[in-house]
Amino acid sequence: MDLEQFRWGALQLILLIISIGLHEFGHAWVADLRGDPLPRLQGRVTLNPFAHADPIGTIAIPAVMIFLNPAFGLIGWGKPVQISLPDPRTRRMDDVCITLAGPAMNLVLCAVFAVVGGLGDFDPRSQAMVITFLKMGILLNAGLVVFNLIPVPPLDGSRVAVRLGLYSEEMFQALLRWGFVLLLIGANLPFFRLMLRSATEVVASPWFWLWRELS
Repeated sequence: MDLEQFRWGALQLILLIISIGLHEFGHAWVADLRGDPLPRLQGRVTLNPFAHADPIGTIAIPAVMIFLNPAFGLIGWGKPVQISLPDPRTRRMDDVCITLAGPAMNLVLCAVFAVVGGLGDFDPRSQAMVITFLKMGILLNAGLVVFNLIPVPPLDGSRVAVRLGLYSEEMFQALLRWGFVLLLIGANLPFFRLMLRSATEVVASPWFWLWRELS
C-alpha cells in the first residue's frame, strides 16, 4: 500500500467512525427526547463519536477491511444504544422513532456534505481531494441508511418490522441468533451487493442533485 492509498484509507476510516457515531447519537438523542433516561445515564447523548464506537466493530474490523482489502465485503457496527422504553402507553411509537433516528441522522449527514459541496465553490483541480471526500461522505452515509434498514437483526429495520407487526418478537429473537452470519454471507453475495449498491445510489441521488443545484 502506497502513501496515497493509506491516506485515503485513513480518511475513509475516520469518516466511518464519525458516521457510525452520529448514527448512534441519533438513537440516544431521540430516546432522551422521548423521555427515556437510560441513554443519558450511560453517557450516550453526546456528539463524541468515540462514546459510540465499538473497538472491534467500528475500528478494528473496518480497518482490516479498508487497509488489507480482503476478498469480502466491508461490515462494521457501533456500540448499541440501550433503551428502557419506560412509558407503556407510547412504547411502540417510542421504539419506532428511536430506531429510525439512526438512519435519519445519516440522511442529515448526506445533506451536510451536499450543502458544503454545493456552496463551497471548490476548485476541481486544486481541491479534488476535498470534493472526493464530500462525495464519499454522501455515498457512505446513504449506504448506512440502506444497510441499517434491512429487516434482519440486529439492524434497525428489524426493530421497525417487529413494531409494524411484520413478524413477531419470537421470530425476531430466533433471527437474532443468526442475523450476523446472514448479513456477513449476504454482504459477499454478488446479487445482494448489487442490490445494496443500487439502493444506495437511489438514496444518494437527491443529495448529489442538491449539490449541483447549489453550485
